[in-house]
Amino acid sequence: MDTRLEDVWRRESPHVLGALVRRYGHFDACEDAVQEALLSAALHWPREGLPANPRGWLVRAASRRLVDALRSDRARLDRETTANRLAPSEAPATDSDDSLHVLLLCCHPSLTPASQVALTLRAVGGLTTEQIAAAFLVPVATMGQRISRAKARLQAAGARLGDVTRADLPARVESARQVLYLVFNEGYAATGGSDLLDVPLTAEAIRLTRELHRRLPSDTETAGLLALMLLTEARRAARADDRGDLVPLADQDRGRWDRPLIAEGVRLVEAALPAGPVGPFQLQAAIAAVHGEAAAYADTDWPQIAELYRMLDAIAPSRVVTMNRAVAVAMTDGPEAALAMLDPLLREPVRGHRLQAVRAHLLEQAGRATEARAAFREAARLATSTPEQRYLHRKAAALAD
Repeated sequence: MDTRLEDVWRRESPHVLGALVRRYGHFDACEDAVQEALLSAALHWPREGLPANPRGWLVRAASRRLVDALRSDRARLDRETTANRLAPSEAPATDSDDSLHVLLLCCHPSLTPASQVALTLRAVGGLTTEQIAAAFLVPVATMGQRISRAKARLQAAGARLGDVTRADLPARVESARQVLYLVFNEGYAATGGSDLLDVPLTAEAIRLTRELHRRLPSDTETAGLLALMLLTEARRAARADDRGDLVPLADQDRGRWDRPLIAEGVRLVEAALPAGPVGPFQLQAAIAAVHGEAAAYADTDWPQIAELYRMLDAIAPSRVVTMNRAVAVAMTDGPEAALAMLDPLLREPVRGHRLQAVRAHLLEQAGRATEARAAFREAARLATSTPEQRYLHRKAAALAD
């Protein structure tokens, strides 16, 4: 597939969907029409060339399909009446930018986080149901049902494009940031599978976050999220070796880090932190910036990172924050102090492999090899990503040797 054409589809699909929903309503029918227009473009554009106005082409094609569908739906008289008033040539305007409105609509509070993610990738990211299902390792039918239920729930809730009030905007934007963060994390550290995902979820999350930041340049938490993504993505090339095995931060070849991405991320952090209230994404981005600016692992400013994690723990406490803070504390106050921070988490129900993996590393630092080996093996048992399983088994075997 021509990647240039695919980029155009993904860039234009939320604008096309927004134009149709604003004119006709019926989010589900409009979204289906946009998908059909994209399929038509996939057939015509490689043969005929990219249109001078791709958005206008897609809007006209989707409008024709939508009007035809409305006219054929004899069971719904209100839609039939609407369709009879509209000619296929009366396509909505193509010069408006509705991408942010579509994103906020996909993050409607009536939807679950999983449905928000799926619908955002479909409606805003322009990904097919098959691509989204492959990315999240679920059957296509399951993902299709999830997306269909999400669209039906929006319709039942009476959600419409642009219905977000000024009072509701902060909460809806916060939901949008969380959705984009979930998409990025799934692409950067897949929860399962044996290799990199076919769908470049990290690139899609960064693209959509850039768009959100462009539309809301004064929103410092969106700037922080974008910075966090860029600073994290900058290390991607060094995260795995030639065999696809995980390489921990301490052992990564920093010459392979993307320095322009790091510089951009640092600039965003430095501009956001003094501009307003400091939020979790800004603090996480600041931590990533400290790592990114260290020439070597030994040069890392661990006291600063530990302090940033203390601040993060104060405003957004979580198991993940506690584990990450423990790693930083181990570098400043020693592994035993860090292990004491993990003790309360061990009394909670097991959720994932990360806690045992962090604990294993800290036990190894403390010289408690037998306990570390057992923790590495337990982490490997709980891990669902094949590269992480191989890495954890290798660590356990090295301690056994």
